[in-house]
Amino acid sequence: MPYKYQTNGASIYLQSFATIRAEADLTRFGRDEEQVVVRMIHAAGMVGLEKHCHFSNDFVSKAREALENGAPILCDARMVSEGITRPRLPAKNEVICTLHDSGIRELAKKMSNTRSAAALEFWRPYISGAVVVIGNAPTALFHLLNMLEDSSYPRPAAIIGCPVGFVGAAESKQALWADQPVPCCIVKGRLGGSAIAVAALNALASRLE
Repeated sequence: MPYKYQTNGASIYLQSFATIRAEADLTRFGRDEEQVVVRMIHAAGMVGLEKHCHFSNDFVSKAREALENGAPILCDARMVSEGITRPRLPAKNEVICTLHDSGIRELAKKMSNTRSAAALEFWRPYISGAVVVIGNAPTALFHLLNMLEDSSYPRPAAIIGCPVGFVGAAESKQALWADQPVPCCIVKGRLGGSAIAVAALNALASRLE
């Protein structure tokens, strides 16, 4: 017997988001924040993720304003940059991932750090007013915070800090949340990942729900 399953894409979409809103506790989020959290939950397939999602007060408005003004989007990994839905971007925003640029491996050795961290050294021409999306590497987030310790270093408009893992992920996000050098959002603890970070960016890029 053939399997019977929902085949209407629009119905799947509506039912999925209705299920999330029925099951998740979204009461502490503002309307715009809720739109972002729902998409993050959808990407993770995990009701309960909302308990770990935190937004600075002006994160959504600042990130959306930057995107609408044409800000570039800086990504720590190709899994992040390739997941961004280009047609949703409000100003044909440039999506940049420098992880595989020439010289990164050698720079990482010189820095005694990971390639993900070294790749951020190539962000300087783009980072002023940019939206940063870190969904993979805690070392990238830590290195970004170290760079932002320098008051002369250009400021991004907003940071999505969602690196995942068992070494440094929780600590890097806690450091971002404690410092808040610019508006930011995080998923506390070990949870996170490229899909969740991309979902947040895609939600910010589109006001549709």
